[in-house]
Amino acid sequence: MFDTVLIANRGAIAVRIIRTLRAMGLKAVAIYSEADADARHVALADAAVCVGPAPAAQSYLNVEAILQAAKDTGAGAIHPGYGFLSENPGFAQACEDAGIAFIGPSPEQMRAFGLKHTARALAEQHQVPLLPGSGLLNDAAHARTEAARIGYPVMLKSTAGGGGIGMRLVRNDSELDAAWEAVERLARANFKDAGLFLEKFVERARHIEVQLFGDGQGQVVALGERDCSAQRRNQKVIEETPAPGLSADTRSALLGAAVRLGQAVAYRSAGTVEFVLDADTGAFYFLEVNTRLQVEHGVTEQVTGVDLVEWMVKLARGERWTLSAPTPRGAAIQVRLYAEDPARGFQPSAGVLTEVAFPADVRLDGWVDTGTEVPPHYDPMLAKLIVTADTRAQAVAKLQQALADTRLAGIETNLRYLRAVSAAPVFERGEIVTRSLGEFAWQALALEVVDGGVQTTVQDWPGRIGYWDVGVPPSGPMDDLHLRLANQLLGNPEGAAALECTLGGPTLRAHAPLVVALAGAPMPVTLDGRPLPFDDAFHRPLHLKAGSVLKLGTVPPEEGGARTYLALRGGFDVPHYLGSRSTFTLGQFGGHAGRTLRTGDMLHALDATLAQTPDSALPEVAAVLATLSPPTLSRHWDIGVLYGPHGA
Repeated sequence: MFDTVLIANRGAIAVRIIRTLRAMGLKAVAIYSEADADARHVALADAAVCVGPAPAAQSYLNVEAILQAAKDTGAGAIHPGYGFLSENPGFAQACEDAGIAFIGPSPEQMRAFGLKHTARALAEQHQVPLLPGSGLLNDAAHARTEAARIGYPVMLKSTAGGGGIGMRLVRNDSELDAAWEAVERLARANFKDAGLFLEKFVERARHIEVQLFGDGQGQVVALGERDCSAQRRNQKVIEETPAPGLSADTRSALLGAAVRLGQAVAYRSAGTVEFVLDADTGAFYFLEVNTRLQVEHGVTEQVTGVDLVEWMVKLARGERWTLSAPTPRGAAIQVRLYAEDPARGFQPSAGVLTEVAFPADVRLDGWVDTGTEVPPHYDPMLAKLIVTADTRAQAVAKLQQALADTRLAGIETNLRYLRAVSAAPVFERGEIVTRSLGEFAWQALALEVVDGGVQTTVQDWPGRIGYWDVGVPPSGPMDDLHLRLANQLLGNPEGAAALECTLGGPTLRAHAPLVVALAGAPMPVTLDGRPLPFDDAFHRPLHLKAGSVLKLGTVPPEEGGARTYLALRGGFDVPHYLGSRSTFTLGQFGGHAGRTLRTGDMLHALDATLAQTPDSALPEVAAVLATLSPPTLSRHWDIGVLYGPHGA
């Protein structure tokens, strides 16, 4: 029996485990790397120990340091969460050898299911349906022979690892040779095991998994199934339960097969059996076993009322009870919010989150707040947003509203991508298969900053005023007349956020068809390398194609004015801070990330509907153009000066 648990993980799962331990009256010890010193799980824990520098290999994978931290803090158990060391039998064995309870399955069970080819053999022994496949392959020539026997297309897989890493779809012999070298190299680098095998590929596949829990004495129950077919490059994006469209017979057969496999090894703790289901025939086949808590475990908890972390901890403490599977009620859907840029190949992003806001009526498993700095060293997941309702249709509607009400700013995230996927008809109908997201067409309504120019900031009108009494001076556009005019030329509210470009302007790339307008100082303008005369570039809507590059040069010295304003139809989507979207660079707040624009920044449209509205549907634009009288810029101005409070 123990009363203190060390959590060998970080991020959302560490926060989740700490909250359950606290509800159970137990103490939590957090470990952290130097990069995570200010992370939420560190602040929430009863004690925290730094186990190394930022690289995971020197901290969250440092077995010796983690075990020492457990001993130093008196932790009697270690919960590995998911990822990192959660499916490492060597770590589980090291815990047991040190007299520390490992909250999870036994090392022997991890080994039995840890290699996919041995797991397939175990499944075959217990009448769990299998896809046609091979044993371990000797070389590429052996792979070609086996592929010919199985029939293309096939998946070439690493026997070790998981999470979609180490697998490649192969449709013919020529693809197989290239895939062999790539997958073998990846497997050797990531898993220290280059064993590969082949498995028949199902063209219209669904990814269905069954949540298991066993007491290690032979009792094993299935807590329903989850549909995880919404995947991008074999990585799950949306998960839900129950799986839509399954017949009662198929569901019963899935759960029964999973339980047989768990009983075969007297499975202990939480685990998941994953299956491929042919969307056309309804037949299902064994895929693999994950001997850990899954990222998507929360949707199962929502419909069963079971706290899987609590069950894992109770079992590890030696408590025994008759396992039973509650009848699931309702439907739950989870989306994974990542710090990644969908418009640029989903590359991870890092930096400070300047705005974080989630709706109150959802379950949120996350670790970020406004001001959190997201490091570049780890998995980029920020939070899991889970909705629950009586029916799937209600859950889908609730998910769409929850994503619409969620705000994340400062760095790029997949939030807008998730909004688009959740509104896609194929998702609303519950017909997603594993290749659906690969075929999903989506464009960011955004301008990418190729070059930030001399000093380009986001400003709105009337700006941030009325805060002198708390030390915040007024901030906003220097030339509000031209900012307002640029917005009026597009049909925007005249105070919408726009770019203020000083002396030399930025270079911007459109990621979708967009409409912009320029007003103010006559910066030279080129579009896709072609110079635009002043009359074509300024004081009129300027239509950009997806991929178009707009470049603003330097104001000629003989011209009047120093600032040009670039408005985007729909306005720029940046957070409100003290009542304004304007950038205050000295205070490092407002605008985009509280600073001038930099290469790589993405500036999204605030009003997506307006951003895609044609000129002909905006009569106010024609009215502005018909009566256009832009302010005159000069190099000589008469200004009134009033002595201010900072004369010293």
